[in-house]
Amino acid sequence: MSIESVRAFFSSHAPEVPIMVTEESSATVELAAAAHGVEPAQIAKTICLRAGESVLLVVAAGTKRLDNRKFRDRFGTKPRMLGADGVVSATSHPIGGVCPFGLPSPLPVYCDISLRDFSEVLPAAGATNAAVRISPDLMVQLTGAEWVDVCD
Repeated sequence: MSIESVRAFFSSHAPEVPIMVTEESSATVELAAAAHGVEPAQIAKTICLRAGESVLLVVAAGTKRLDNRKFRDRFGTKPRMLGADGVVSATSHPIGGVCPFGLPSPLPVYCDISLRDFSEVLPAAGATNAAVRISPDLMVQLTGAEWVDVCD
């Protein structure tokens, strides 16, 4: 189960960050915002993409959209969304629970600068009803992410 890999990740890297599991689904930005009592922009959505031959993760504020031109300028290619099976294969997390934590093998992680608008964001935690509250800077530190500007 994917949430278990996220639990193991936080247990060894940041035990002070608890995983919050809700009764209701938090599989979409709107559902997650309602479940955790925050604005949709504060939800940190993780998008699993193919850029050429590479698979990577982009984490962005929940209300932001990937800007194809900015992405192409940064990565030299058009982004291609992975299908559900590809996402699970790459991350071990289901759609709606995708996050940059507890991955089966390392993937490049990029955090959009839209996350810097918040002192705390809520990315999923490996399940459609699990999340963590974390500062964007700590998320970058824990995942080895790079800051990018690829959203509108």
